[in-house]
Amino acid sequence: MSISFNHTIIAAKDREASAQFYVDLAEAHRIESWGPFTNLQLDDGVMLQFAEPPIDFPPQHYAFLVDDAHFERTYARIQERGIEHWADPQRTLPGQTNTEHGGRGVYLLDPAGHYIEFITHPYL
Repeated sequence: MSISFNHTIIAAKDREASAQFYVDLAEAHRIESWGPFTNLQLDDGVMLQFAEPPIDFPPQHYAFLVDDAHFERTYARIQERGIEHWADPQRTLPGQTNTEHGGRGVYLLDPAGHYIEFITHPYL
């Protein structure tokens, strides 16, 4: 059996609000949830589990590779909802996207403060 990425737990301040953010922008699908988790699944089968830990947590970075059509839909939703976003991870180019690495990209924060990136071309 080869190795593949199966799931990750994303710390959330409000697991339902965070999950809805990923449904809306990443177009993740709701699947059965259990215990302390709200579960979503991406089209490639990776499961995202949202949980509310009883401690403060540092922000993480999650990057999603999407096709051009998905990027257009996501960016339209970002603009429609007035979500603050940047062309760069340092957040010095507000309200813009980038054309790095042969594709397009955008950075924003999710409801828990994690750094989210949508890109249309992999870095490698």
